[in-house]
Amino acid sequence: MPNLDKLIIGFDHALRTLLTPAQTLRPVPGTQLAEAELNDLEKSESAALMRVNHVGEICAQALYQGQALTARDAEVQQTLAQAAREETEHLAWTERRINELSGRKSLLNPLWYGGSFAIGAFAGLLGDKWNLGFLAETERQVSAHLGGHLSRLPHADEKSRAIVTQMQIDEAGHATTAMANGGAELPMPVKLVMKMASSVMTRTAYWV
Repeated sequence: MPNLDKLIIGFDHALRTLLTPAQTLRPVPGTQLAEAELNDLEKSESAALMRVNHVGEICAQALYQGQALTARDAEVQQTLAQAAREETEHLAWTERRINELSGRKSLLNPLWYGGSFAIGAFAGLLGDKWNLGFLAETERQVSAHLGGHLSRLPHADEKSRAIVTQMQIDEAGHATTAMANGGAELPMPVKLVMKMASSVMTRTAYWV
């Protein structure tokens, strides 16, 4: 069971994720590219899609914190921690791009975080192989979702596209690592439920 220190650290991480700007060690993809001349509709679409991606990173932080809290094996905890560090960079990239596009973050971020944390903690309680399997499937679905965004982003918005492209590469790597470390393939009904829940989140975050 999680001890008090882990709970305090987890609470601190939640506050930092929701209330302070995320930091990145890697350069933001597309920094060297010039800002495109987007019309109002294109700018609004890019900002909304980047808001959805930012929400996805909020959820990823919460999921990994919940999973790490209840994971049993130290190596599994390390795998989750490494993925979370890269997701923190994604959080910083999407937040910066939202600001550049004069957009806003989701008003429901605390709700997304709380729900995702609970799901992650439950996944961890099922055992490490299912915990890692859940991580892998989450990343596969996120990668597919990012591919869809690449087809929807305005073609001229190369800065947003560069960020999403690198995120997609990173997410695929997380999935591969999780399975290589002993993750179990989730049953199809579980995958479908995850996909439906993700669809609700993305559709809501696009507007709110």
